[in-house]
Amino acid sequence: MDPAQPTLPDWSNGCVSQIIPSILSADDEARHGCPLPAEVTDAHAVVVLVLDGLGWEQLQDRREIAPTLASLAGGVITTVAPSTTAAALTSIATGTAPGEHGVVGYRIDVEGEVMNTLSWRTPSGDARQRVVPEDFQAVEPFLGHRPVVVQNAPFLKTGFTRAHLRGTRQHNWHTMATLSVEVRQALRNGEPFVYAYYDGIDKTAHIHGFGEYYAAELAACDRLVSELMMDLPRGAALVVTADHGIVDCTQGRTELDPALFAMIHRQSGEARFRWLHAEPGRARELAAVATDAVGDDGWVVPIEQVIDEQWFGPTVTTAARNRLGDVAVVARGDRWFVDPAESNSFELIGRHGGLTPGEMFVPLLTFHT
Repeated sequence: MDPAQPTLPDWSNGCVSQIIPSILSADDEARHGCPLPAEVTDAHAVVVLVLDGLGWEQLQDRREIAPTLASLAGGVITTVAPSTTAAALTSIATGTAPGEHGVVGYRIDVEGEVMNTLSWRTPSGDARQRVVPEDFQAVEPFLGHRPVVVQNAPFLKTGFTRAHLRGTRQHNWHTMATLSVEVRQALRNGEPFVYAYYDGIDKTAHIHGFGEYYAAELAACDRLVSELMMDLPRGAALVVTADHGIVDCTQGRTELDPALFAMIHRQSGEARFRWLHAEPGRARELAAVATDAVGDDGWVVPIEQVIDEQWFGPTVTTAARNRLGDVAVVARGDRWFVDPAESNSFELIGRHGGLTPGEMFVPLLTFHT
């Protein structure tokens, strides 16, 4: 890959948005392009495990720590843009790109306020009544199926769960061990499809970076995968993937040039994928000034180019377009851009959201009995 260019999602030949349709759809066209083998797509039962934050590059650098994951068949695919949890998990669940499902990032401009989609809160507080999750994200998850979903117990009643997992049967876990038990029991009860989510790698990298803590967490996840493999009944398959990778941004703090603030009235998005919302009539000027100000620290791209190049997918609905800014500022290398309104993220070490290979490439690994 050319490090001078952003790494974009491969919507048709290997993206996380293709995984669920290739398993649950009876339409051969829906399976086209997704590199899942027939032994998986034709299996009697399939478990999909999403390990939040497990990037392909980080895994390859630590294969000796994760021998089970390293032994699995499969390879690398891309996540979505931005490479962040809210957008990617919704794409995995719905089988669509962010431009279609509308969860276009972590912090989204909604009705004049910026909403944190994971907590479903704005500066005014809980937004679940004003911004109804089922209306905000209207694509039916899992192609209308009602599978067992095994995820963190605290997530059960959040707006984000309602937006991307509505209609599913929640079997929540409190520890990694109980995740394994919940999956095992679902398979024992004859469930043909189980979706499981674990976020320990992401949390560890955010707080501790890529040292001893990260190694311990990755090793624990490797043991989890080994347990799930042993629990599979005959004729079943396991798929392991991730929503994004992570970049060490310890030294990457970057302040936007104060000259830009006279031209913007709001920022949204991620620390590594900022949306600048221009004052009326100043979008073109903002893009030009931001390009000079940001320099080699990031890619500065007007919204029209983002849509034309299909960063958010082949289709961008009117609703999704209205949630985006006027100019995207996407970090290169280990940079991240400060937004004073997002002060709670200043201390993070590992970050994601951008379009570098370390963030965009994730594993798609399989095992079948």
